[in-house]
Amino acid sequence: MKDVVRAEVLKLLDVGIIYPISDSSWMSPVQIVPKKGGITVVKNENNEMMPTRTTIGWRVCIDYKKLNSATRKDHFLLPFIDQMLERLAGHTHYCFLDGYSGYNQIPIAPEDQEKTTFTCQFGTFSY
Repeated sequence: MKDVVRAEVLKLLDVGIIYPISDSSWMSPVQIVPKKGGITVVKNENNEMMPTRTTIGWRVCIDYKKLNSATRKDHFLLPFIDQMLERLAGHTHYCFLDGYSGYNQIPIAPEDQEKTTFTCQFGTFSY
């Protein structure tokens, strides 16, 4: 798991998405969770065939519970999927562009960057 965290931290540092920070009152821990793959059938200890979800890798997540509890809630809800499908109906071309990592392309106001601080065995960083 250390290698997974190290690789993610180095990747984000290399592209300038995160930066080292010495201290913050908004410290959040990292967690490593499995990336889920498809479902396969395997035999269990009783020799019964059981559907099992495969793990195809690991994802680094940050536990922002403390930040979420202090964040003002947004009252603009996401649209329902049927509303989105109606908007797409009749179009002949669709495109999904993410570039590097779409979520990480959202700028964070400089005065709020400290709130994104996370800590791991390799240091303390902010987005």
